Amino acid sequence: MAELRTTPQEILLPVKPGFIAVTLLAALLLNLLPWSGHAILVKPDFVALIVLYWCIEAPRRIGFLAAWLLGLVMDVADGTLLGQHALAYTILAYAGIALHRRVRMFAVTPQVLHVVALLVMTDLVVIAVRVIAGADAPGLLYFAGSLAGGALWPVLGLVLKLPQRPQSDPDHA
Repeated sequence: MAELRTTPQEILLPVKPGFIAVTLLAALLLNLLPWSGHAILVKPDFVALIVLYWCIEAPRRIGFLAAWLLGLVMDVADGTLLGQHALAYTILAYAGIALHRRVRMFAVTPQVLHVVALLVMTDLVVIAVRVIAGADAPGLLYFAGSLAGGALWPVLGLVLKLPQRPQSDPDHA
């Protein structure tokens, strides 16, 4: 499998803000799809995954405000307690920004382990807010989406870096 890390010789182009916005909108739309059956059990939180990706890869381009606003949109769309996703995504953004140098330094497997841990932490924040509000705690199957998000991380890294790779010049090849 290809490496997520950039090689020392590889210099990526800066990511365009419009591309970040499109990926965040796509993640939001994926979260809002009407998932059913077994797919809903393993569906990752695409918004959390993309917010985490951009907080790690471009921490100066996306941050707390975007995470908080996307969390509010998810709360309204899900019809859940207002602020639970906003709080969880904001904490996730903080963790992603704080750990971005460390995570980028690792190979694929340690990156996936970090991502799974951060996504589980996000799920725990959402659960804590729900339990404090009086809901029952879900079972361990609730965390299957975090594992699925970790499994998607290597593919996500490859796909989202494609627009940043410089176009090869046929004259210099």
